[in-house]
Amino acid sequence: MYFAALLARTEDGWEASDTELDDVETLSDLTDLAREATADEDTVLVFIEQEDAWFGIVRVDGEEDPRIYLSDAAAAARSSYGEILLTDELLGREPGAGEDLDALEELVDLDGTEDGEPDEEVDESDEESVVSGETVPSGPLGDRQILTDLGMSEKELLSLGTEALSDIAEALGAAEVLETVR
Repeated sequence: MYFAALLARTEDGWEASDTELDDVETLSDLTDLAREATADEDTVLVFIEQEDAWFGIVRVDGEEDPRIYLSDAAAAARSSYGEILLTDELLGREPGAGEDLDALEELVDLDGTEDGEPDEEVDESDEESVVSGETVPSGPLGDRQILTDLGMSEKELLSLGTEALSDIAEALGAAEVLETVR
């Protein structure tokens, strides 16, 4: 189960709205969704939470590139929305590095199994996950100072548990507006 919300900072304070991610397939789609949430080039935070597994924050400031933080990259890698946030830059690899592997995986009968032989199942309890043939580390990944200028320190962000979004909204002074969409 996922929960997603947008928090847009305006001159009157924070405005919250819940959002559906059904039409979001890329980070660019998510960034566009965030930019549409405000008339000006205000700061917009996109919160994505998968129940008791991980949460992510995407910060969009006007036309700047989005900043991303994930509470557990390996858990996010096992999620369709998490994979959107695991960019080449975030993983520290050259842009497009996984694209050749993705194209090969789409080819029939090149997965190392014989015809009719089942694929090996992936054990989701592993400490690390694999995205585009590369290992994704367990634990926090991304911009740990994503909320520092908004009132939440890196240390506070790293210490958050399963109620992260409520704690973040409280630190930003937006708890009341977030509760309207929960």
